[in-house]
Amino acid sequence: MSLWLPSAPCTPRACVETTGSTGATVPRAVLRLTLVAILVLAGVVLSPLGAQIPAGWVRRWCRAVVRASGVRVRITGTAPPTGGLLLVANHVSWLDIPLLAAVRPARMLAKTEIRAWPVAGALAARGGALFIERDRLRALPATVAHIAGELRAGAAVAAFPEGSTWCGRAQGAFHRAVFQAALDAGVPVQPVRIRYLGHAGGAASTAPAFVGDDSLLASLWRVATARGLVAEVDVRPVLPPGTCPDRRTLARAAQQDLPEGCHDGADLRSNATCGHAPAGHACVGHASVGEAFAGRASAGLASTAHAPAGHAPAGHAPAGHAPAGHAPAGAAAWPPRPHVPAQTRRTVCRDSA
Repeated sequence: MSLWLPSAPCTPRACVETTGSTGATVPRAVLRLTLVAILVLAGVVLSPLGAQIPAGWVRRWCRAVVRASGVRVRITGTAPPTGGLLLVANHVSWLDIPLLAAVRPARMLAKTEIRAWPVAGALAARGGALFIERDRLRALPATVAHIAGELRAGAAVAAFPEGSTWCGRAQGAFHRAVFQAALDAGVPVQPVRIRYLGHAGGAASTAPAFVGDDSLLASLWRVATARGLVAEVDVRPVLPPGTCPDRRTLARAAQQDLPEGCHDGADLRSNATCGHAPAGHACVGHASVGEAFAGRASAGLASTAHAPAGHAPAGHAPAGHAPAGHAPAGAAAWPPRPHVPAQTRRTVCRDSA
């Protein structure tokens, strides 16, 4: 793996809650995973139909996959616009992918290795995933141009700009490259915040996190054996075209959910630790389906009209700044949410059955 790729300090041992398997939980977990497998296989079979499947059906199918795993879904916030749109969200779990598609079906960014995965690779390819070569810096300008072309054509593209999964108690900075595509295409950016709660909506839970050297089977079993998990998906106010002058401020605004936050100033940085992992621990998080590529490579972008003068060359941070995926101790895990007038927000969906 290239050194410039993003990483996260989260590991299963340090950050992820365990869910013990008992005689009562095992049959329920097996039933849940069986339902998930049936739904995913149904999606593979129907995926060749592509655009012929109504978006509403796709959203319901995505919610059903998450619900079948034993996780209740709550989606609130502003309704996403139609037409070309870049959806961006923080990345915690493999569950993020159907949850983001439940907001609006979109073409997911995915690393090329996923194409070879059994079942998931076929589903991603037939679902229109945009496969990217994350470890080839020279491919970045062409990748940005390709994404911009899809956005101009009216497609929705979904990405996880942190470039790696985090445990949910901390998060990484949104990297900038994918935001250049939205600027070039002149389309809005739709920020989405995903978090997982335990005990039927109580405190934050890290049980769904898929981080570090965790295996997909272990993560699936942990989610299936958990009780009372709730996925909260907050669709935040959209950032219209022209709101931010360059990809740096657009990435910062998308993470802070502050249109008025597009100003010069200190860049938002990742946490050094998750509150559980030892300081300086740097295990690489999972780059799952839909994951965005690293945005620190700014010098080689094809479109530079929006890039502020003085950006550091690809793979290098400005003097005094922490490298991508790391930050000075004490950095905020998530920016405080600003007050949003009630008339600008409405509930899109609540499925807590």
